Amino acid sequence: MKKILCIMALTMPLAANAQTFDYDMTKELPVYNDAAGYGYDLLPAPGKKSNEPFYFSVKVPDGNYKVKVVLGSKKKAGNTTVRAEGRRLMVENANTKKGQTETYEFVVNKRSPKIDDTKRVRIKTREKDYLNWDDKLTLEFNGSAPAVQSIHIEKDDNCPTVYLCGNSTVVDQNNEPWASWGQMITRWFNGNIAISNHAESGLTAGSFLAQNRLDKIMTTLKKGDYVICEFGHNDQKEKSPGSGAWYNFQHNLKIFIDKVRSKGATIIFCTPTQRRAFENNNKIIKETHGDYPAAMEDVARRENVPVIDLHQMTRELFETLGYEDSKRTLVHYPANTFPGQEKELADNTHFNTFGAYEVAKMVVMGMKKLNLPLLKDLRPDFKDYDPKKPDDWKTFKWAPAKNANLIKPDGN
Repeated sequence: MKKILCIMALTMPLAANAQTFDYDMTKELPVYNDAAGYGYDLLPAPGKKSNEPFYFSVKVPDGNYKVKVVLGSKKKAGNTTVRAEGRRLMVENANTKKGQTETYEFVVNKRSPKIDDTKRVRIKTREKDYLNWDDKLTLEFNGSAPAVQSIHIEKDDNCPTVYLCGNSTVVDQNNEPWASWGQMITRWFNGNIAISNHAESGLTAGSFLAQNRLDKIMTTLKKGDYVICEFGHNDQKEKSPGSGAWYNFQHNLKIFIDKVRSKGATIIFCTPTQRRAFENNNKIIKETHGDYPAAMEDVARRENVPVIDLHQMTRELFETLGYEDSKRTLVHYPANTFPGQEKELADNTHFNTFGAYEVAKMVVMGMKKLNLPLLKDLRPDFKDYDPKKPDDWKTFKWAPAKNANLIKPDGN
């Protein structure tokens, strides 16, 4: 009887509505169901000798959760990548020898569309199946040989949160091969900073507001938090009366500024990432965003808003890589690269995992240029990045998630 009670204590949450959860992953655990509120999810539970990826979910209320994972195995060498919710990269290619363990801590933001009893975020139909919007905190354990000893999850109501607002170049892309910098920047912060990504493909500053996404952020935004906004890609396509860079776009950006500052939080702008559109014998990136980057910078100067210039840094990245190799940062793949892919994928706006990883480093370097206080919680293995000296795409290692979708995200 003592042995049975001991196993239960190691594998079940401490209480039905507990704020702390502990799971011994070396023990037998259930497949997820709402009644239990935890378990293996989305893919089959791994066998004892399996090197297949797996998901583990815990039903929790909205909020930030400090997660501690102990990786490694007594029986095998491990190679483990950990992602959370919508493919947010948390632990990258952690290698452990047989019998060795390594501990990693990070914060996962979990949310649902509910704002209050009468109001919800107006999520798109395509978002309804996103892990970001459900009632669970979901962890993905991937890699060539995922090895997990234990998971500890604890509610954290006090850690500073970085909220992300934007479009398809920022959003947590739910499916391979698409990716954005918002789901990669989580890799570079330790267990004292939360990243809450509210971006969605196809949005403008105006539609972000109209869909109550900023209202959702305002319910938890507090002094010491940050809100980072990248818009412009889709705003330039608005054709309704009053639209344009110098009136409607700037007006909407001012709404973000005023609301964020009303909570004592810090707002930061990111100019839009470049499209891969070459000119001048395929040597120079053509400007495709019209007045929108300048309009954003103009508002920032008037309102004293810090700016991270992704527009310039992504230009430098594309021009450094050149016409052909710049394709390696975007969703450019020949036919039959993915199951069911009968035609070539050639998207000059949306990043793949390597490109998103590079842009996330640009955002961190922008934070460094602004000397933001949250940099004290940057992981020690971050190395300063120069888009004119990018990482080698040939050596970039990514363990693909099982969920793939060949449909292009909204926006362009």
